[in-house]
Amino acid sequence: FHATPDSLAKGAKFQDRWSWADDVEAEWVDAIEDDWPGVAAVIEAAKQASGEDMAAFLCFLGVRLIEMHRVLTDTGSIYLHCDPTASHYIKGLMDGVFGRKNFRNEIVWFYKNASRGKRQFAKSHDLLLWYNKGSEYQFNRDDILMPYESGMTAWRYKKQGKEPPSGKTPDDVIVMPSLNTMDKERTGYPTQKPIALYERIIAASSNEGDMVLDPFAGCATTPVAAERLGRQWVGIDIWAGAHGLVVKRLRDEQRLFEAGEVTLSTQPPVRTDGHEVATPYLQVTERYDAPDDGSPRTRQGMLDFLIAQHGSRCQGCDREFDDDRYLQLDHNTPRADGGLNHISNRVLLCGPCNRLKGAAYTLTGLRRENAKRGYMRGAML
Repeated sequence: FHATPDSLAKGAKFQDRWSWADDVEAEWVDAIEDDWPGVAAVIEAAKQASGEDMAAFLCFLGVRLIEMHRVLTDTGSIYLHCDPTASHYIKGLMDGVFGRKNFRNEIVWFYKNASRGKRQFAKSHDLLLWYNKGSEYQFNRDDILMPYESGMTAWRYKKQGKEPPSGKTPDDVIVMPSLNTMDKERTGYPTQKPIALYERIIAASSNEGDMVLDPFAGCATTPVAAERLGRQWVGIDIWAGAHGLVVKRLRDEQRLFEAGEVTLSTQPPVRTDGHEVATPYLQVTERYDAPDDGSPRTRQGMLDFLIAQHGSRCQGCDREFDDDRYLQLDHNTPRADGGLNHISNRVLLCGPCNRLKGAAYTLTGLRRENAKRGYMRGAML
């Protein structure tokens, strides 16, 4: 996001823009391609179908979703709000991170008060994608029951001499107005959403005293909703004014009496997991080695290093290429067998060899299979 409430007040325009060249870090790409092939496939599909700007956004979001998966408790839930611009790609991204079996609902937030054009249907809803860490997840149905829309249900129970139920499980369509410019909740943040929407999902998927994390806290709606429901909470935001807005909104709620009750840290917390990824069989026990200058060796750096050592030659079939674009970086010992993301475990392969190798062969096994099939350059000659 390239504008904040401070800059908006000075006339800046709020835009959501992404560029592969400007906004994507090489380390993100390395981490995704090495350890999360499903996520990498979704990003590549988005690049082909929608362009590099969409792929850049999904790469940015993907590495953060991977971290959310890492810190989420086994019974925890994650809700991601999005509009139809990228919801189809984001769902694939979350399938790649959390697993499609852990998808629970696509919740439609229908806010009615939409602008209505003359050449298409009114755009009047956003989406909430709900995933879990595993099958044993928290869902407090009784805390979010909705009243029956007809008196017939109560009448039937009373006729049978029974106590009518308190309500029904809510639908996956939430009818709730968005905030208008005159709403008392309004802070000036362009993407602000109603507290009631957040309270619905926090009440459904956590208990009093549980921890709620919002990695894009923005105008502090999540901390306010979590505080009102008696949860612990952590908010993260790149905007320096986010802390002051949290304090102000909690004071307006009469739930904060001293500014010191909200702890502010400008340093990221220290990881305690040894940088392990969430999927054990993809655990990275060692990252890339460092060149002579001490800087980390990126994926592109390893490609350049191996090309300098071996030339533009596929190590799987011995074919030489006049364009480095035909060569891909792979592991000698597959990651599934404990192979490391280290230059000593990296090989250069052409596309067909990379596909054949998969996770089934080491480089030696691949060359043996190529020879058996007659694919080796020497065998062809």
